[in-house]
Amino acid sequence: MQKRPFLKALGSSVALAALPTLTRAQGQPIRVGSTMSMTGPLAATAIIHKISTEIFIENLNKRGGLLGRPIEWLMKDDQSKPDLARTQYEQLVTVDKVDLLMGPYATANSLAAMGVAQRYSKFIITNSFGVPSLAKYEMHFPAYAMGHEPGTTSPTTLLDAFQANGLKPQTVALVTSKFPSVAFMSVGARDVFRKRGMRELLWLEWEFGNRDFGSIAARIKDANPDFLWVGSIGPESIQLLEALSKIDYRPKLHFHLYPTPGPMSQSPLGANALSFTTFEQHAPFTSNPTYADVFKTFNDRAAKANLPDTAFELQAANAYAGWQVLEAGVKGTNSLDDKRIAEWLRKNRVDTIVGRLRFDGPNNYGDDMNRVKQIQNGKWIVVHPKESAFPGAKLQG
Repeated sequence: MQKRPFLKALGSSVALAALPTLTRAQGQPIRVGSTMSMTGPLAATAIIHKISTEIFIENLNKRGGLLGRPIEWLMKDDQSKPDLARTQYEQLVTVDKVDLLMGPYATANSLAAMGVAQRYSKFIITNSFGVPSLAKYEMHFPAYAMGHEPGTTSPTTLLDAFQANGLKPQTVALVTSKFPSVAFMSVGARDVFRKRGMRELLWLEWEFGNRDFGSIAARIKDANPDFLWVGSIGPESIQLLEALSKIDYRPKLHFHLYPTPGPMSQSPLGANALSFTTFEQHAPFTSNPTYADVFKTFNDRAAKANLPDTAFELQAANAYAGWQVLEAGVKGTNSLDDKRIAEWLRKNRVDTIVGRLRFDGPNNYGDDMNRVKQIQNGKWIVVHPKESAFPGAKLQG
């Protein structure tokens, strides 16, 4: 249903950021290569990353680019396929001869890209790599601030949110895609829930790309847990909620890992759904006036792309932060040398739209900055911790 606007927004399999005539004359562009899942199961979220990236590059080029040269983004459509992403990153390095690499969207594709970067000793930034223990390459840097043990720290944050709001679920059902990041996080959550005394009624997995959630919904209804954990990515969550609705079942308390934000927030079935985030377009996150034009531009372009939710949130912020890390590394070293940039990033903190990032922990991960958000009145808002919550908001049980 949403494929047409995504393809319209893409235009072609290769997207080049617009370069002002004035900056073209200043020197040859610095070429940054990446792939993005503009088609396939991940497209509904990847388009958010694409729009955010284009806005960043346009703004950077207006400020003079990097090293006195404009930035040109060479992007290929990996079709949500890790094998294709691997091939395309090989092409970006060996055929297109890009100067720098930026990671794709989603963990499986990012792992494929990371392998290529390691083969050619290129530093690479990812903005959605969700299994830190697999990030063995020393020149990989994560822009999604989830910490090095998110399978433990993030579900603990969720349970702390329940406790702070007087919610005490005793039973849990966990269902998850086998997509690497969400499977990893779900396994971690399973262990955390057990240690906190919750009784597990159901553990169930499905293959990534699955579209038939009828039997899964039936198992959930039979279990009837106090709390439902859904290890989802992309459209899987709304598809599962639709399947549950068809058998007249509504979860009492439900959490979803990485759903496409728009379809969830705009559907009545998504009411009170919970998820993780590092940024939402509301106070106190929007208090920095530096980004006011970024939010407005994103909102306008998301509307033109027919996205159901035009807010600048987790996915847009992670993409933007990734490019801010790249900018900081190049400016900090005054070079395009991959090893020098990597060394600089490990020693310095970078101010980004999601906060100050550090890369001095295991596998270059820093702090877990995940907060808990919930859909209330058709919008995603942060409800925990209190200092990051939408003014006056509380978690709805």
